[in-house]
Amino acid sequence: MSELEDPVTTLLRLITTRIRVVKDNGSLANLLATKEQYDRELLKQYDAQITLGLDSSQDQKLELAGRLRRRYMVFRCNIYTIDKAVPGADAGKVMRDKVTAQINAIIRENRNLPYQTVYNFYGLGYPSGDPHKAFAAGAATELAPSSVSWIELTNLQYQNIWSSDDVRFSKSHSVNNEYALMLFRFKIGPREQCVKKIVLSFEGYGTAPGGNGATIKVWNHVASAWQQAQSGTGGGDETLTVTISSAWTDFIDSNGYVWLLAKTTNPSNGSTPAILYCDFVQCTIQVYGISFCDIISYRNIDVTDVKPYLFRAEFLLKGWLFESISGVF
Repeated sequence: MSELEDPVTTLLRLITTRIRVVKDNGSLANLLATKEQYDRELLKQYDAQITLGLDSSQDQKLELAGRLRRRYMVFRCNIYTIDKAVPGADAGKVMRDKVTAQINAIIRENRNLPYQTVYNFYGLGYPSGDPHKAFAAGAATELAPSSVSWIELTNLQYQNIWSSDDVRFSKSHSVNNEYALMLFRFKIGPREQCVKKIVLSFEGYGTAPGGNGATIKVWNHVASAWQQAQSGTGGGDETLTVTISSAWTDFIDSNGYVWLLAKTTNPSNGSTPAILYCDFVQCTIQVYGISFCDIISYRNIDVTDVKPYLFRAEFLLKGWLFESISGVF
C-alpha cells in the first residue's frame, strides 16, 4: 500500500543530494542537513548545518464535498555557520552566503519536482562507507549481487563514472563464452511504500566478437532474478533506461538497495575480449507526497552576542500536496 512521505524528509533529501559548496581552497564543504534541531556542537565537525521544519499547514477543500483537498504548507529552513580557526575553513559569513546561494538555487530549480531524487556516483569512491557502490566482473552467467566474484572499482576508476563526459571505465574479459559485467548499488532514501517510480539509466556500450551492444537488468529480490532487460546495439555511447512504475517494492531489497546489472550483450570468443564501457550511471526516484515547493522569502539573522559569532540565514518556503479521500494523486 502506498504512503505519503513526510514533506520535510522529502525536501531534506532533495537538499542533501543536490547541494555542492566549494570552499575557497577548492575542497568541498562538509555540510549537515537535519530536521529542526540545531546543535552548536555539530559545527565543530561540519562547515555548516542546515535545518528544516514544518512551520504551518492548512487543509484546503478543492470541491464542495471535500473529497479533493490541497495541503498548503510553510516550511522554515535555517543555515548556521561560525568562524573556525582550522586550516582551509572559510569565514563563517562567507560559508553562510555560499550555502544560502545553493539553497536558493536548489529550491527554485526543483520547485516543480521536489519529490524527485537523483542518485549517481559523483564525488564517491573506494575505500569509503558510501551507500552507492560499483563493481566489475567477468562470468558466463549473470552473477547475483551477493556473488563473491564482484570486485569494487578503485578510487580512480570511480572517477571515470562520475559524470557524462566521455571519460569511461572499461571492463575487458577474454575467457571463452564469458561476458564483461558491471554491478551498481544504489541506496534508496525513502521508505519503499512511499516510492512511486524508479528510473535506472546506464550510459555506455559493449563490444565483443559476436557484435556490439550492452544489456542492463534490475534485480528482483523477491524472485531472486535479473529482470526488466533493455539492450542496445551500438559501438558508441547509448543511454539504456529501465523504468519501474509498479511492483517497485520487489526491486528494493530489505537493506533499501536497488541493484543494476550491465553486461556486454555478446561474450568473448577466447581470443578477442568482450569489453563493457561505462561513462555514467544513475538512479532517479519519485515519491508520493509534496508536489511543489518554492521560496517565499529569506533573511540573515546573525547572532553576535556570543563568541564565536553565529552566522545564520532563514528561509521561508511554501509547498503543497494534493489528496483525495480514496488515495493520493
